[in-house]
Amino acid sequence: MTMTLPRSALSLAIAALLAAPAAAQEAPTRVEADPQAQAQEPQETVVPTFDTVKVQGEYIPAPLQESSEVVSVLTREDLARQGDGNAAEALTRVAGLSMAQGKFIYVRGLDERYSSALLNGSPLPSPEPLKRVVPLDLFPSNVLQTVHVQKTYSARYPGEFGGGVIDVRTVSTPDIPFLSLSIGSGGNSETTFRDGLTHYGSEDDWSGYDDGTRKMPGALQDAIATGNRVDQGNFSQDELKAIGRSFVNAPLNLLQATDSIDPDFNFDISGGRAFDLGGDARLGLVAVGGFRNKWQSQAGIQQEGGIENDALAVRSDYDFVATENNATANALLGAGLEFGGHKVNLTTMYVHDTSKETRSKQGYSDLTGADIRDDNTHWFERELIDTQLAGGHVFGAQDEFEVDWRVSHARASRDAPYEKGIRYRLVDGYYAHNASQEQNYTRFGNVTDRTDSAGVDVSWNLPTMRMMELRFGGAWLDNSRDSWSREFRFLALNGALPFYVQYQRPDFLFSDYNLSQGWLTLRETTGADGAAAYAASLETRAAYVELESDITDTLKGSIGVRYEDATQEVVPIDLFGNQPLAGAPALENDYFLPALSATWLFADNMQLRFGASQTIARPQFRELAPQQYLDLDSDRVFIGNPYLVDSELTNLDLRWEWYFDEGEYFNAGVFRKQIDRPVESIVNEAGATVQQTFINAPEATVSGIELDLRMNFGEQWLPSGRLFLGANYTWSDSEVTVGADDVVYPLAGGGEPRPASELIRDGSAMQGQSDHLANLLFGYENPDTGSQAMLLANHASERISARGRPGQPDFLQDPGTMLDLVLRKRMQWGGTDLTFGFEARNLLGTEYKEYQELNGSRIDLNRYELGTSYSFSLNVAF
Repeated sequence: MTMTLPRSALSLAIAALLAAPAAAQEAPTRVEADPQAQAQEPQETVVPTFDTVKVQGEYIPAPLQESSEVVSVLTREDLARQGDGNAAEALTRVAGLSMAQGKFIYVRGLDERYSSALLNGSPLPSPEPLKRVVPLDLFPSNVLQTVHVQKTYSARYPGEFGGGVIDVRTVSTPDIPFLSLSIGSGGNSETTFRDGLTHYGSEDDWSGYDDGTRKMPGALQDAIATGNRVDQGNFSQDELKAIGRSFVNAPLNLLQATDSIDPDFNFDISGGRAFDLGGDARLGLVAVGGFRNKWQSQAGIQQEGGIENDALAVRSDYDFVATENNATANALLGAGLEFGGHKVNLTTMYVHDTSKETRSKQGYSDLTGADIRDDNTHWFERELIDTQLAGGHVFGAQDEFEVDWRVSHARASRDAPYEKGIRYRLVDGYYAHNASQEQNYTRFGNVTDRTDSAGVDVSWNLPTMRMMELRFGGAWLDNSRDSWSREFRFLALNGALPFYVQYQRPDFLFSDYNLSQGWLTLRETTGADGAAAYAASLETRAAYVELESDITDTLKGSIGVRYEDATQEVVPIDLFGNQPLAGAPALENDYFLPALSATWLFADNMQLRFGASQTIARPQFRELAPQQYLDLDSDRVFIGNPYLVDSELTNLDLRWEWYFDEGEYFNAGVFRKQIDRPVESIVNEAGATVQQTFINAPEATVSGIELDLRMNFGEQWLPSGRLFLGANYTWSDSEVTVGADDVVYPLAGGGEPRPASELIRDGSAMQGQSDHLANLLFGYENPDTGSQAMLLANHASERISARGRPGQPDFLQDPGTMLDLVLRKRMQWGGTDLTFGFEARNLLGTEYKEYQELNGSRIDLNRYELGTSYSFSLNVAF
């Protein structure tokens, strides 16, 4: 039996802290510190009494000393030391965090749906069709100032808080002028100068911007505009032939083998300057831009199977080769105005990320009973544009009042034109496509996600003997998404193609000649009844109040409550009637979310933190939408479940912190989370099609231990510089609880209740949760000479990636251990600072492994070599 902490009990515990007496007295003057310096430098805390002044926490960094919550901060110094290319990679070095699919962060074993990402305090839209959370690989490290990870909840943050909140802070107004240029190149042992696959596309594909080649043809746009399905009965054969001939053919259908993949390259530029406007007014400008082009080849195996004689048996077995070219352009412009106790910042960030992939797999298919080959090409453009206006104002004779506000408008999109797939069957030693038994498809799709938000935070340092700060504020969010997908196939008009046509290469097979001869016809196979389009929205309105106070000289506490009201809705759209369809009712909920935290400085430079809170996690749009989608990362089909509901969490944290020198510490903590109705992924079988869908499991718990160490040593016996050691380890255990009377509401059956034990195994671990996470950073650094040599290791143990079919074991992924090397050397040439860099990633050659296991038998669902990556860089600072 799991013990549940009722909301009333937690609220009473919070109220108990209010009993601490406070005598009125003039508050001490507060001195505002540079926020960039606070993120890196320790700060002394002066605790006033009637007749003495005590200096405590000499080595505790300011962000950790000033906060009552459990916080981890990655500074620009950390980002440079680690050499990571984006925010997702950098966060894997934080205790309790791991990465999935190269872009989504898991906090304490909870997948990305249980964590929220903010940019400078404002929420962001996502260009990912399967996720509402933004992928953190979109943020190159050159635009990052700091990354804050808060693992205990406080009422000023959004109520969607399970594993934690990740607040990405971008570069801000510079103190001194700077200009920096960098270039780099690199490669991968499994990719660069090796064999691979590609397709032509267009001359400008290297840039990540399509030159119009992939634009939907005008003839198809006109046909879609009629509101009718593009098929016989709505259009004549001559019209269908003309539409089919308008499709781009050879540049996108024809796979090409290459014997030498190009190396990667990148360049970045950043600069900033501040201008004195007279008096105490100051204007700062900063600009950052960059471009990266990277190749990655995969060659491996994919298997499917079932259970035979109490063991797994391989039924479908494929070899595959895939080559992806990723191009990312980013820019950030910022302007900050400071005058008196006021500051206003305007920030605009632009990210454009494109994936061009060519893939082919061949082998035996149990479903078709034959040897087959599937050829695929795709082009996905993700784009994010975010504009924020924020301000901070200090008022009062002793700066005791502070008002911070922010407004943000952001738009993210994912355009997927000409997603192509062709299946061939092996006949007499040759691969043939007859356009009847073997399918082909051409898909066009788009996801557009918009987020408007605003918020205000007010703090008041009360005139009491001890520090007591009252904070309150409100926030508003309007997130909307539109998604659609259209699918078309070329089918044999008279049942089968002529024998010799079946063996033609694809650009001849789908040629204008074959269409004109009437051997092929175009047919739209887009799903109906909302299966191909939906409109989604989430609007939240929130208000909170928080009180933080020094209860004694060594005990500080924070209490708060957040009220959050939300309406979330996913409406399926009939593309051929352009009308909303009946679906599940909107999720309309409101919550009071209490939070309590306390910090006890029980010894010099040692403190104990405690946190308790109740939070929520909402289903993501894609988890609610009954629209099929092929996830290319896992090569599986997903479909949403409109009968999902919110998850509710109770969170408990306890952490001991010891800061034994400047920048050096050891932390040890324990945590526990109880989750009511967590969202889990299961298999949904629809005839011969196997889909992944989602349900609310009855209950789950996550418990764990975190250890974190950082220290410098060696100054006494090294001629110069120092050795650096950073290590953290997280052990966590999760369990899904299913009772005899528990029911779930799956997609199959129209949301009718079904015994939970039929779909979820009692006592199983939660998806995405690794029992063991560990990081190690060890190396030499000399800030005076700019020399650095750093060895970085990251380990994540086996975790469940998806549930298996009923009666089959779960899908498992083993991330394994990754070992990286980062070298930096600064020197001067003609009075200009030059920094040379070298990085080697995955030195152990760890491979990607996803599999099923049962009684000593194993099926490799997806397995391939990741290779070792190398890169060189040169940075010039003026």
